[in-house]
Amino acid sequence: MTKADIVAEISRSTGLEKAAVLATVEKFMDVVKESMAAGNNVYLRGFGSFVVKTRKEKTARNISKNTTIKIPEHKVPTFKPSKVFLEEVK
Repeated sequence: MTKADIVAEISRSTGLEKAAVLATVEKFMDVVKESMAAGNNVYLRGFGSFVVKTRKEKTARNISKNTTIKIPEHKVPTFKPSKVFLEEVK
């Protein structure tokens, strides 16, 4: 399902105009991205959590040059579905 499909489905089921639904979906995604970029987690009860995790520094190998490189500590966004979400998908 794409963002356009989501907008069309919400518009159809609520009767709202697609432009208004698209603006709302875009703003929701912006708020989630901005919050996570600031290091904050986003919790949506009954749906799941968007969590910022920190990956520790590690040593990796470049096989083609036979060298080792250090990958610095960095943050990655993750999503953890709620128990209700998991049960519905099963």
